[in-house]
Parts: sequence; C-alpha cells; structure tokens
Amino acid sequence: MATPTSEDPGALLQRSLGSGRIHSAYLVSGPGPGPRDAALAFVRGIVCRGAVDEPQTSDAAPSRAARPCGACSDCQRSAEREAIALDGTGRKGPLLRHVGDHPDLVWVERGASDTRVRIAQVRALQHELGLRAWGTGRRAAVIADAEWLNLEAQNALLRLLEEPPPRTTLVLVAATAAGLLATLRSRCQRVAFRPPEQDLLSDPDRRELVARLDGLARAGVPEILDWAELYRGARADAVQGVHTLLDTGLAWLGRRVKGAVREPGRDVRRELEAGRVLSEGRKHLDQRNANPQMVAERVLLALREAVAG
Repeated sequence: MATPTSEDPGALLQRSLGSGRIHSAYLVSGPGPGPRDAALAFVRGIVCRGAVDEPQTSDAAPSRAARPCGACSDCQRSAEREAIALDGTGRKGPLLRHVGDHPDLVWVERGASDTRVRIAQVRALQHELGLRAWGTGRRAAVIADAEWLNLEAQNALLRLLEEPPPRTTLVLVAATAAGLLATLRSRCQRVAFRPPEQDLLSDPDRRELVARLDGLARAGVPEILDWAELYRGARADAVQGVHTLLDTGLAWLGRRVKGAVREPGRDVRRELEAGRVLSEGRKHLDQRNANPQMVAERVLLALREAVAG
C-alpha cells in the first residue's frame, strides 16, 4: 500500500520527472492551492520535451533541468489559457478539458454548479485516455476536486487504476484524502502537502474561527446549535465551510495536545476522542453525503467536550 511521504512534495515530484521513474497514479492532497498547482506543473513536466528540443552534442548527457521548461513546443501548448467551464452533465459545457490546448493532457474537475465530480466525467476520461498519444508518447490526466467523486465514480476510476493505459499517469488532487476509498488510495503514490499548524491557525482568514474555538469552553449548547446553522444553504458552499472548520479544528486540537506535553500528567484523551469525531465527520461528509449542518453540530459538540471542565 502506498503511503504518504514526509519529503517536500514539490521536490518529490520534480525528482520523479528528472529520473523518468513516473508512477501510473498519484494522490496529491492538502489544503489551499498548493496541491492543484503542483499537479498542473507535474503533468506539464511529464510531456515536456526540454531535453529533446535543446541542441545536444553527441556525447552530451541528457538535460536534468527542471520541468516544465516553459520553452519547448509541448510546454507552449500546455501553457495556461482561459479555462473552459466544465459541466458534469455535459449540457452546458464539456465533461473535461485539455491543459492549455495540449491533446495529451486532460483536466477534470467539478462543474461550476455541481457538488460532485460525476460518473459521466470519469467515463469520458476513460475514453479520452484510450486514444493514441500525440507527442512524446506519454499522457497524463488530473482529477481536481477528487474528494468530490461519488462512490460510483470512484469505483469506475478504480477500474481505470487497476488497468491503466500504457505510458499514462493519473493525478488525483484532493483537499483531503479521507473521502476516497482505501482501495483507491492504495493504488496511488501519496504526495501530501502539510502546512505548519501555526500557519493554519494564524491565517488571517481563520482568525475569527480560531477565536470562537478558543471560547468554546464558555459556550452553551444553544450557542453551538446557532453556530452550526451557519453551515446551511447551498451544499457546495456549506461543505466547503465545514471542511474549513474540520481543518482548523484538527490543528487547534493538535496545538492543545502539544501543549499538554509540557504539563506532565495532563490527560489528553478527550482531545484525541474529539479528533476521532472530526475525522469521522470528514468521511461522512465526503463519502455519505451527510448533512453539513449536522456534521458541524457533532464536530462543535465534540470540540466543546474536549475543553469542558
């Protein structure tokens, strides 16, 4: 089973490109834009022909320059352009798109009004990857928003990973890998972006949330229920809000547990139990389409229990 690596994720992907030892599947996970940006650079590097397009003497060693080089014909074709909006139903837009206008690089993500990456998109991807490669002979595809693959789509994707087309790499990008099937995760080389806890808790956009968590010990149940009502409304927005609560809550619990190390004899079992509830909440949210407000209620009550008394 593939396991996450503690190595710098960008360096790991760059070394794979430099060595030519590229796996058939990667799972790039973590909060923020880093995983998506890394996946884009990686698949562009896979088809980069920098060493081919650069003039070489007969005894010159192959170039180990960073990929993508940005100058070769394939890099120019895969350069960013205005993204075409996708539609998971295929009615108002395509199911997938190419990276730039490179025919060997495919990009899949949630449609603008979709809460899931749909089975039709995975099937379209299977068809696309079955076509003959155009340039270097390698193909690559990115499924962004992979945590939003429903169970049917994940099972279809699993069949693709079990029998991948030759010289093809699939890159899944997810804010968290918890919502993906274990069998899917096990077939991927894991690349995890883990920002320092203090960076997450000091993020200006989370300052108000952290302050509310700090005051949980004084909060009553009615106040917590009112707080959870913030996660109502459009599902995509509500789910994203709960994921922010989960990420911040786990970092906040981690800070408390680390602080307990400096207090001999302090019991942290309640913090650890709350962490388990938060992890379960993430799975219910991603795998079982749980109600975001209900998940938020359970999470906030568990966090309050961790600091009660």
